[in-house]
Formats: sequence, structure tokens, C-alpha cells
Amino acid sequence: MGIGKVTILLGSKSDIPYVEGCVKTLKEFGIDYEVKIISAHRTPELLEEFLKNDNGDLYIAAAGYAAHLPGVVASKTLKPVIGIPLDTSPLMGGLDALLSIVQMPPGIPVATVTVGKAGGTNAAVLAVQILSLKYPELVKKLEEYRIKMKEKIKKANEELNL
Repeated sequence: MGIGKVTILLGSKSDIPYVEGCVKTLKEFGIDYEVKIISAHRTPELLEEFLKNDNGDLYIAAAGYAAHLPGVVASKTLKPVIGIPLDTSPLMGGLDALLSIVQMPPGIPVATVTVGKAGGTNAAVLAVQILSLKYPELVKKLEEYRIKMKEKIKKANEELNL
């Protein structure tokens, strides 16, 4: 059994590749998670019922196009919501989704991360940072994660042959 619980919500099956980095990162930190496909537009009743009965610590919601899923989730829960804007629509390379997610009305915040696949990884790291307030053992794991990133950069420089 892992630490905490993060629920990753997707509007459709086609969004799965965008959260692969998210799942990988949550696993790396030993965070319990589940992934659900529940559309804010096509299955609003299912979303409301799920949120009413879920016992997780926070939500990560990936959305493209109108990108309503993160905001709708935030309107139905008091738990933190992290939105991943997806570059899935032919309009503006994900800027439409980004603007939808960051322009929430006062009192219904959604933390928003990078557009696209990198957003999945960033959402997971932000979730771990939030969970570290409740689970202090995650602080050491976050420190180790940062050290690993630095080591990768050092190694890349050592391997440069330009």
C-alpha cells in the first residue's frame, strides 16, 4: 500500500497518453492512485456521483478543448484540484485549454500546470508536494527526486561531445 491517494480524471480514453508521465511519477514516489474516465460534458451525473463517494486526497484532471473537467471537479469538491491542459484540439495548440483552466472564478481555484504531456509529470510532482504536508516522509523523496534531476544534467554535460 502506498502513501495517500490521488485520483486522475480524464474526459476520454484518448487522453491516456498525456498522463503516462503522471502515473510513472506517482509510482516513483509510492503514491496510491487511480485513473478514471469521466466526462464533465457527456457523463456529468457519473462525475458528481463519483466525487460524492471518493475518499482520495486530491484530484488531477486532464482536459483539452473547452477543458471544463478540472473546473467542474473543483466546483464539486473541497479537495485540491490540479488541471493539466491538453493540446488535443486543433485550436491554438492547447492555449484554449490552458486559458479555460486558469480562468476560474474567485473561490473555485484549480492549480494549473504545463500544457501537454510534461503537464502530467508536473501535476504528479505538485500532488506529491501537496501530499507532503500531510505525509512528511515525502519531503525526503522530493529532495532525492531533485538530486536525481541534477545528476541527469551533470551526466548529460559529461557526455557532450560538441
